[in-house]
Amino acid sequence: MEIVISAVLTLVGLVMLCFGGNWLVSGGVAIARKFRISNLVIGMTIVAYGTSTPELAASVAAAGEHSAIILGNVVGSNIANVGMVIGVAAILAPIVIQKSLLRKEIPIMLGVSILLVLISIDGELSNYDGILLLVGLGVFGYYTLKDAMKQRQKNKDELPQGKENVFLKSIGLIGLGIGLLYIGAILTVDNAVILAKEFGLSEKIIGLTIIAIGTSLPELITSVIAIKKGHGDIGVGNIIGSNIYNILMIMGVGAALGGVIISADVYVDYAIMILFSLALLIGLKTGVINRVVGVGLAIGYVAYLLLTFFK
Repeated sequence: MEIVISAVLTLVGLVMLCFGGNWLVSGGVAIARKFRISNLVIGMTIVAYGTSTPELAASVAAAGEHSAIILGNVVGSNIANVGMVIGVAAILAPIVIQKSLLRKEIPIMLGVSILLVLISIDGELSNYDGILLLVGLGVFGYYTLKDAMKQRQKNKDELPQGKENVFLKSIGLIGLGIGLLYIGAILTVDNAVILAKEFGLSEKIIGLTIIAIGTSLPELITSVIAIKKGHGDIGVGNIIGSNIYNILMIMGVGAALGGVIISADVYVDYAIMILFSLALLIGLKTGVINRVVGVGLAIGYVAYLLLTFFK
């Protein structure tokens, strides 16, 4: 009976994370649009930050005693974002994106992934490593802020659209989103740990699969909706930005709060995370991620899940 209750509470927590992330994104995007920021920048910043908040909430809840969940959540979410989210979205509709992503944002995503591997070599992510990642987050934040200001200057002649109460409504959505994320994170992590112990699974595997997929649902929903509406820049920008934030912000906060122990087998997951990022880079060279690439990414992700459970 305890297993059933824990499973139900885990699902409830995941649903709360999903709705909380979605509402947080909706509120943030509405405010960003009032400041006349482009879709790509919105996807890379407000949307990416918002959809990464479930991972942050889950990781803060797991900090210290359950640090393996943090590691599995971040790496697993980055793999899920490309394999599951981009894969499914591209199967539903080919994704047209700006080639500027090739020159700047994807190399940054690959760069922070390699940085994570390098600081893991000593077998742990210490408090100092966490601070290093958070400093990197600050640098990336400055870079994206400058980009946003350039976009605002370009669009300075455009008048903001929408009702006058957009800020009040958006702040309300953000507040509700944060509340759901907080409660959902505690439910998800605590009950996922119970399930892991009952089924003899490690916390890292739970983080790589159940929690990673659950906390990637906001990215999936947001990206699919954006791409179906013809806003491919928001959809892809969301994924790339989320993967960057997952490492710099979520892993940074988790390591800074209590350190993260690195197990030897995680390097396989690191390699797969980087391979998926490279596959995305190759797929973007034509400026379109078509259904063939989408099917390949989705099949690769399913194979990864099977490998994770049975290795």
